[in-house]
Amino acid sequence: MDITVDPDSATPPYDQVRRRIAELAASGTLPAGTKLPPVRTLATDLGLAANTVARAYRELEAAGLVETRGRAGTVVTSRATGTSVQAQLAAADYAARIRALGVTPETALALVRAALDAG
Repeated sequence: MDITVDPDSATPPYDQVRRRIAELAASGTLPAGTKLPPVRTLATDLGLAANTVARAYRELEAAGLVETRGRAGTVVTSRATGTSVQAQLAAADYAARIRALGVTPETALALVRAALDAG
């Protein structure tokens, strides 16, 4: 997988990994159903801590871009390949902020619906 992490970037490593996987999925380079490398394998390949890659995967999953199937691994969803990278990243950023605020998923979705309906 074509992922490079810039240690001098202001963007945290987990976010660089998250964004790159979202880009690869949106471009079709990682089509729906593609199995991602295990967290430890990708972390080793990139020279990162396993928790860094795990966070990237969690945020991608929260945005609906990947799905973790336990021992079967983590795969790219069809949703990831049918949405622009900017929309995917905006959704992932929103999900991360909402979780940090302690807002329930149901309330978060209601807030988004209300904002979209407002115009």
